[in-house]
Amino acid sequence: MLDPDRGLSLTIARVVQRLQGSSLHSQLERQARVSLHKPEIKLESLKEDIKDFLKTSGWEKKLQNAVYSELNVFPLPCHPAAPPEHIKEPLAYMRKAQGSWEKRILKSLNSMCTELSIPLAQKRPVSEQKELLNKWNEMGTDEPDLSLFRPVYAPKDFLEVLMNLRNPNYENGEQPSFRNHLGLIQVPLKVKDISELKEDFSELGLNIGQLGIDDSAQVPPEFFENEHVRVGQKVLAEEDSAAAQQYVRQGCPTALRAELWALILNISNQPEDILYYEQLKSNVIQHDLLVDSLIYKDVKLTASNDDYYFVFEDYLYQVLLCFSRDTSVLEHFTYSSATPPKSYIQGKLGMEEYAVFYPPNGVIPFHGFSMYVAPLCFLYHEPSKLYQIFREMYVRFFFRLHSISSHPSGIVSLCLLFETLLQTHLPQLFYHLREIGAQPLRISFKWMVRAFSGYLATDQLLLLWDRILGYNSLEILAVLAAAVFAFRAVNLMEVTSLAAAEAVLADLSTLKVMPLLQIFLFATVT
Repeated sequence: MLDPDRGLSLTIARVVQRLQGSSLHSQLERQARVSLHKPEIKLESLKEDIKDFLKTSGWEKKLQNAVYSELNVFPLPCHPAAPPEHIKEPLAYMRKAQGSWEKRILKSLNSMCTELSIPLAQKRPVSEQKELLNKWNEMGTDEPDLSLFRPVYAPKDFLEVLMNLRNPNYENGEQPSFRNHLGLIQVPLKVKDISELKEDFSELGLNIGQLGIDDSAQVPPEFFENEHVRVGQKVLAEEDSAAAQQYVRQGCPTALRAELWALILNISNQPEDILYYEQLKSNVIQHDLLVDSLIYKDVKLTASNDDYYFVFEDYLYQVLLCFSRDTSVLEHFTYSSATPPKSYIQGKLGMEEYAVFYPPNGVIPFHGFSMYVAPLCFLYHEPSKLYQIFREMYVRFFFRLHSISSHPSGIVSLCLLFETLLQTHLPQLFYHLREIGAQPLRISFKWMVRAFSGYLATDQLLLLWDRILGYNSLEILAVLAAAVFAFRAVNLMEVTSLAAAEAVLADLSTLKVMPLLQIFLFATVT
């Protein structure tokens, strides 16, 4: 066990090391030099005067936000003697399962490449480059023939893998016993019970004002909404990430959401960020990757057919094509159980010095991947800002929804939490669905993998994502999935097949997120 003082000093050292190479560090140095010419800076109290100057000029707040962002993203330091793979994933059998899953994905990609005789990457001819540049803002009008391309995998394939996960050190015979979990997930991970969830999500309590409930037409705005908006404006004026994160736990006013999310994620869209986005765009124009066709196919199969999101088709192509080229995304693999796939330069197969990450960001898109971006298009209309927000959301949250790990916000824990909540609080419903071959997780898995994007109405989805950002956790996805089953329990008790159960839960677009969460967490007798 790492003692607290040692842990704190390791955390400080890591944050300092990470910030030293950042543009913020060079900006702070530049400002400190500029301040030397100011009359209020005295030689005898130089250090304190410069500190005061950085505080009054707003730079200290920027530094605080950067530190807070680092603490939110990176895991707490392990024991110094722990090997690096323990930071990625402490359980060996999870690491092994993730490795096998990655091999399957890569094999699927390579076989598609061989079948279609298409290289993984190639330089575009100059004429094609010009054509792509000209239609950059209207790529949705393009209709390439994608009939031969197929998604590398879909959520249901991933669920089959998770169902077969076993801890080899855990005695779990085939004979049913009280130790067997009745659900599909058979790994012994610690998940929270309802009392722990009530404590963690205490700001969602019945006696606390919530956007998504107290801003409805029936509630006069002076009771809650007006004051909440005023506090939100104050939080934005203060430019404090930690305060913004606390604030959004009660929901974001629509007019302030874009700015509040950017503040929490520490995204400011500086000129160098816009330039970086333009460089990624230039990489897309110059090189054609096989994953580009997978991205096109996914957008056409999902967002283009969605009543809320089809209008953002062009934005989705721009963001996802740039994302596939962004090597800064590779950094998240230091704390993800996943490892970026490698490919080899033609004719150099197996020679490590000719190995390259493919795609350059290390993330192979799957069926539904574009739905992580689609809701953000409602908030951000400037492509470089939209891009940065999505990238930060991905490296903080979304990567956990398609990798095998024991992290509390990882998809395995979310599935287990969902099944445990349902088994504990609706045992009759759980047993009934299990007996008719309609395991609840088979229905809810796709909701959680997509963070409910494409299933809820957009205003409700954004209220849900407010809470993900506010609590820096994805656990609320499992709670909502269980709450949906509780809400439709009477109808579900009548069904006699998986198809009928799916029909009862086919349309979630009329559901209101906050009442469901509150009733399940705080109004259910436990």
